[in-house]
Amino acid sequence: MKSKTRPAKYVVCVKNRGFVASLELRKVYRVVPDDAAEARRLLRVIDESGEDYLYPRAYFVSVDVPVAAARAISAATR
Repeated sequence: MKSKTRPAKYVVCVKNRGFVASLELRKVYRVVPDDAAEARRLLRVIDESGEDYLYPRAYFVSVDVPVAAARAISAATR
């Protein structure tokens, strides 16, 4: 049986108070699926360090990214 994979989700940072070194305003970030975090109004994103961390969901806005851009972002965050 195949496991279901979620399509990659991307967000734009609209607020970075308290996380200036980790998050850049207006930058697109890839979201790592984390149901427990989302239940607590947090998102797990790959930040400037290249690692995934939890941030307030209110700091981001979801965006649709073209396939070519999603591939480029994914490759850059590996």
